[in-house]
Amino acid sequence: MAETSYNINNNGSPISNLAQDHILTVLLCLPVDSVLSFAMTCKRFRSLASSDTLWESICRRDWGPKSVEAFKSSSNQYHMLPWMRLYKQLCQLESVFCQKLSDPDGGLLLPNPRASHSLNFVSDCLVLFGGGCEGGRHLDDTWVAYIGNDFRRMLTWHKVSSGIPGGRFGHTCIVIDDYVVLFGGINDSGDRHNDTWVGQVAACHENLGVTLSWRLLDVGSIAPPPRGAHAACCIGHRRMVIHGGMGLHGVRLGDTWVLELCENFLFGSWHEVVSNHPSPPARSGHSLTYIGGNRSVLFGGRGLGYEVLGDVWFLDVSSSCLKWVQVLYDLPEGVTLPRVGHSATLILGGRLLIYGGEDTYRHRKQDFWVLDTNALPSTRLNSKRLSRNMWKRLRAEGYKPKCRSFHRACADFSGRYLHIFGGMVDGLVLPAEPSGLRFDGELLLVDLMPWL
Repeated sequence: MAETSYNINNNGSPISNLAQDHILTVLLCLPVDSVLSFAMTCKRFRSLASSDTLWESICRRDWGPKSVEAFKSSSNQYHMLPWMRLYKQLCQLESVFCQKLSDPDGGLLLPNPRASHSLNFVSDCLVLFGGGCEGGRHLDDTWVAYIGNDFRRMLTWHKVSSGIPGGRFGHTCIVIDDYVVLFGGINDSGDRHNDTWVGQVAACHENLGVTLSWRLLDVGSIAPPPRGAHAACCIGHRRMVIHGGMGLHGVRLGDTWVLELCENFLFGSWHEVVSNHPSPPARSGHSLTYIGGNRSVLFGGRGLGYEVLGDVWFLDVSSSCLKWVQVLYDLPEGVTLPRVGHSATLILGGRLLIYGGEDTYRHRKQDFWVLDTNALPSTRLNSKRLSRNMWKRLRAEGYKPKCRSFHRACADFSGRYLHIFGGMVDGLVLPAEPSGLRFDGELLLVDLMPWL
């Protein structure tokens, strides 16, 4: 092996003689705190450690390359801040900006008010399906709205009426590539479903129209028991995981199932995953959110005793191994987080944005919380670990949304923009449910970086 020689200055460190590209490569392997410490050593290293090239690479590393590319395409390039400043401002996020995108008096065709529906961002479109409405009735309609890169404008909804699944609410619908995968739900007769559907946006353009096709997925003879109000997310590129929900006779479930999809999405196979480790107790109305790799996070819901939960569980699914780890955390005195019917969405920076929901007394919420996934323990740990500074409440600026629960939310590919639709809200209107609640039809846009 040939020897490598360095021209080392006796008055300096050997690292001073490394080429700039080599130093940048080393810095990219370090945590952010170490990069900032390195920048304090001298003027040359400060320049390197503050360069836009390095910090764009750090953003790609920490946020994901897909999120960074989507962020660049959705932002005004002439008003882009340096990447280091963007990274810092996102880490120190204190507020979000809310904007109402629906205008019932504007003459536009809009989806009916509803709750417990599904809302997904796929192929530059919002796809909305089903849900429950006034009178406890289910809906069986599919709506699609093209967004493109203009997230702040009013949307034009198109109703798709061919080949749709049967009406239901409390189902789950997740995005894998350009497909949406739907499972389960409850109809207005109280029947639970365990069918699996695949939807694909075939053509989506504001001027050329929108087409979306549904088809029933062939999953063979094995499927999860029928249920609704369960939680689901994707895991990797071809897997979907579901947990819990309300089964037959209103019994809450605590099982975990994984759907393996073939490459062309024509077939799939379900199998139940049983863990030898502690796992989340039975619940419904909770959230399960994919955070990258084979990992997801479960939060909240309503338990067997009808109590509303506030526990956090970390799930790692690698090959045939599944492991749950509960994360214990501290909160300031007087702060309560337990909730059911909330939304939990992965946003830019790899964190979860929790919005709304309701507590044990059915008091609905309008608060925004960020859960820092970096504070979650590794599944290599065999015991629980107390996590501090894991939660942070954000201010809501701009339009003030109603308190709501069982709404739905989804983020764009960058994770900067969040769309929220529907839900159950407080207020007595005529005609009204006996409880005085009503269903909402607002479409909200939440922007993490309104200054750009």
